Amino acid sequence: MNDDTTTVAVLGLGAMGSRMARRLIDAGFSVRLYNRSQGPAQRLREAGAIAAPSAREASLGADVVMSVVTDDDAARAIWLDPEQGALASLSSDAIAVESSTVTPAWIETLDHAVTERGASLVDAPVVGSRPQAEAGQLVHLAGGDPDALDSIAPVLAAVGQRVHHVGPVGRGTAMKLVVNALFGMQVAALAEMLGFATRAGIDQNAALEVLAGLPTTSPALAGIGAAIGAGKFDPLFPIALVAKDFRYASAAASAVQARVPLTQTTAQAFAEAAEAGLADQNINAIARHYA
Repeated sequence: MNDDTTTVAVLGLGAMGSRMARRLIDAGFSVRLYNRSQGPAQRLREAGAIAAPSAREASLGADVVMSVVTDDDAARAIWLDPEQGALASLSSDAIAVESSTVTPAWIETLDHAVTERGASLVDAPVVGSRPQAEAGQLVHLAGGDPDALDSIAPVLAAVGQRVHHVGPVGRGTAMKLVVNALFGMQVAALAEMLGFATRAGIDQNAALEVLAGLPTTSPALAGIGAAIGAGKFDPLFPIALVAKDFRYASAAASAVQARVPLTQTTAQAFAEAAEAGLADQNINAIARHYA
């Protein structure tokens, strides 16, 4: 697909979708937008995108239709709503791209619906947050037919720095849940141990300094620790979404009879943190739950 002639519809203009859309505009793609509220589309319209009143209209005639929303329910509404959903106008030669963090069960449903239209689906959720989205440094975890993935390579390259093709449709989504759960378990473990350290009389910043200098602490976790020490809890990855991803990971693991006791325990920890009033704070704010 050539960026001079390719039309990309971006459905969902939250923290990630709006930044991904801007990267596509800057790369020269013709970009069409849909979001439930019109506010996020204003700056993108000024940059040259076309905003549509529904997902169906945004997707009409688009070569690539990309969804970037919060969960299964939002994705189902944006694709399958009988009157306003994107699927109703998806052309048979289009590529549907689900870049939301959803469940493999939803991807299976969507794949069946897209295939019935004669089109192809690639599930390509992203690893990264707002800074990576703005810089075009996201990493795509992709599942789908290799030819379909090759055809959208320029689109993915405009918003990310790397694509990992991990198998057929659904595998990208499963891999994203693996990645998010593994990261979340590390963050929860750090928060728990900091709570232990401080109750044992160790200054939190002293404990963080020790941990940051050890090879047992990953660079990502050292960054989380630094943010905890600085009291920075701005919601790049809000605990509410972390808790949702853990619910999805637990359900997906159960569906394939995988034993995930640590995942289930960590899911409970983030659920409790959300219920304790930390839902809108960043993932590292779980440390406050143990303080």
